Amino acid sequence: MTTVPSQVWKNTEGYYLEVLRNPWYRAVARLQNSVSELTVDFWRARGGQTLHLPVTTGSISSPMGRGSDSLPVHVDLMGAPTFLADSMQFMLEFGCRLTGTDTYYVMPSFRGEDADATHLCQFFHSEAEIVGGLDEMMATVEEYLRHLAKGLLEREADVIAECGGKVDRLEQLASGRPFKRITFDEAGAVLGGTGIEDHGGWRTLTRDGERLLMDKLGEFVWVTHWDHLAVPFYQAFGDSEGRTALNADLLFGMGEVVGAGERHVTAEQVKQALELHEVDPEAYAWYLEMRDFQPVRTSGFGLGIERFLMWVLDHGDIRDMQLLPRRNGHTIVP
Repeated sequence: MTTVPSQVWKNTEGYYLEVLRNPWYRAVARLQNSVSELTVDFWRARGGQTLHLPVTTGSISSPMGRGSDSLPVHVDLMGAPTFLADSMQFMLEFGCRLTGTDTYYVMPSFRGEDADATHLCQFFHSEAEIVGGLDEMMATVEEYLRHLAKGLLEREADVIAECGGKVDRLEQLASGRPFKRITFDEAGAVLGGTGIEDHGGWRTLTRDGERLLMDKLGEFVWVTHWDHLAVPFYQAFGDSEGRTALNADLLFGMGEVVGAGERHVTAEQVKQALELHEVDPEAYAWYLEMRDFQPVRTSGFGLGIERFLMWVLDHGDIRDMQLLPRRNGHTIVP
């Protein structure tokens, strides 16, 4: 009999006892542990360094600018207004300069939108920043995913099968099959306009558009060079006019699971992007100064661990990937 979750997120009073009773959550805990250990192994072999970073920041990264699709989480920290970090990517860029090597972490991230079947307001991020460009970053992500697939097959194949996961999909990923790459303009042509949302200056893929693209091209599709106004300001420009970005989203499973991009090298490039995105530069003065002090070409990515585990278990609701459910606007214990 297939192990199934109890959907404890529907009733958060006393949910913790059901988590202890139901073997689904024990399986999820095992998979979370394996992903964390395999991530450390991957970066240790490459000479990467993890960092212990704060979860509060005065300089949020993703939820800002004209093309933002997420909301910042404001908190009052003993009278000081601040944010819970949506990503520690900026700090990883700092870390590359501090350590002289690739940096990474597995830590929680916070978003202001409500949770649904594909989105959590508090989720775990496996993020990394490398010294190098976008192509090198995309190759690194592919190596990392294959490393995770191989490790989970060796360690957790029985658990995955018991929870309804398709082990053969992990075997295909681990085998090293090439990932497809397509630009956003090419994706628009493939879709014929269906699944593309025009915001009057920039375009995005809808969730239906992501699925349609995977239906046509198969899973593990990189969509690169989005309209620059559709991505955060810190992504490097993909052309001399500044229309596109050196970024890439990896589609598999429910849709976008990995977001990646190359960063601006100089302060002048960042200033140009801030102006284009109509973002107040005051909170990012330090970001500009860091480039004046130590310009370095870096690229980074973020993998949503719960979204990855949804794919591993062939499951349709990301809220079942949390051991301790969290909902914005609700006090939940423990």
